[in-house]
Amino acid sequence: MNNYLNYQMRIFTYILIFIALLLIVFNITILDFNHLLEGDSFVALIGIIASLCAVLILLIFRMSKSIEEKFKNQ
Repeated sequence: MNNYLNYQMRIFTYILIFIALLLIVFNITILDFNHLLEGDSFVALIGIIASLCAVLILLIFRMSKSIEEKFKNQ
């Protein structure tokens, strides 16, 4: 049962990382590099930064879970 939950958690985190990467790509298409800090470009820039933070947090979470599994197996 525990292995099944770990598998589901791994799949869920990979799905969230994929969604965050899609949001980064979408927000890059909205950027206007001539007026980066104005209007929709500024909102897109904030979205890119937030999505990058989400990816980083999810990767740290995955690493902590893998370390936890290794310590449980010892």
